[in-house]
Amino acid sequence: MRSLLITIFALSLLATACSGKAADTTATTTAAVTTTTTTTAATTTTTAATTTTAEPTTTTTVYDGPVAPLNGLPVDDPALIDRRVLAVKIDNHAAARPQSGLPDADAIIELPVEGVTRFIALFNVGDSTYLGPIRSGRPTDPGLIKPLGATFAISGASNWITRFIRNANVPLLYAPSPEMFRISLRKPPHNLYGSTPALRALADSLRFPDAPPPNLFTWGPLKPDGPATKITLYWSPRTVWTWDGEHYTRTSDGRPHEWLAKDGTTGPIAADTLVVIVARRYTARPPKPSDGKSVPAMDTVGSGRVLVFAGGEVEEGTWTRDSTEEVFHLKRPDGSTLTVPPGKPWISIFPDTLDIEW
Repeated sequence: MRSLLITIFALSLLATACSGKAADTTATTTAAVTTTTTTTAATTTTTAATTTTAEPTTTTTVYDGPVAPLNGLPVDDPALIDRRVLAVKIDNHAAARPQSGLPDADAIIELPVEGVTRFIALFNVGDSTYLGPIRSGRPTDPGLIKPLGATFAISGASNWITRFIRNANVPLLYAPSPEMFRISLRKPPHNLYGSTPALRALADSLRFPDAPPPNLFTWGPLKPDGPATKITLYWSPRTVWTWDGEHYTRTSDGRPHEWLAKDGTTGPIAADTLVVIVARRYTARPPKPSDGKSVPAMDTVGSGRVLVFAGGEVEEGTWTRDSTEEVFHLKRPDGSTLTVPPGKPWISIFPDTLDIEW
């Protein structure tokens, strides 16, 4: 059903982008000649009769209801839009897979940390009562979620990183708290889980801001540069996304990457759209050595290359933003807005020193 809604919504956007108005319905009259022959003893008379046929008309249903700001998908309950984004940092160590709760997120951001990547699961319309493993924050994180007005849930962080996040005016939730819990199936530090409804309630009790986010991207059709059915990102873990005709499914280090529900159900990690933000990687250092360790970070202010993959195709452009207060602005080479097809996006903040193949 969700795939059907995505298709209908994308078609309506494409129709609007191409014409700006609904198509006129036309009827065509064709001269179909019917020969009637009357025979008498004296004469034979032939008359031509015409018939009129109308071409069958098709109706495209245009969705004009509310859409989720983080993925552009139709929303049944508009009240779900009118609330804060909850951003939760998720572990991606090999011992943390399969993760739980990711399919319930509206969007996912992936970015490098020490030796691996981690995820930021973004929840506005969606919620998960079994989400994890939850891990620690890094200096790049606040600049990615601040434009969304998000509350940030983490397991913790070095003191200097915690101060950095707070100084960016990002509301912060972290363990220990009753809203986060350890599970017995895994060993620390890969066993901290949480419930987004409980974390929302905690944010309410702390009187954190509860405003809805802006649109993550400008939603609309892709203008593809070519096919892209298999995308390889050469970071750690080496990630391959494969278009299966409906979604992009993921492998990590050569193995299918799956999610795990509380009841033991499993399934493939998948995304409707892939957005690869290529940026400069650098080392973030504490103000003084006694504050903690230096960590990898990504420079996400300025401009750089962007790749948008959707429907087995790719379009390339540039991203720009003047500060971490802004969402990413995507542009085509002619300066027009590079629109992103509606669907759950997986956003990779990818180092410019590494390779991407498709």
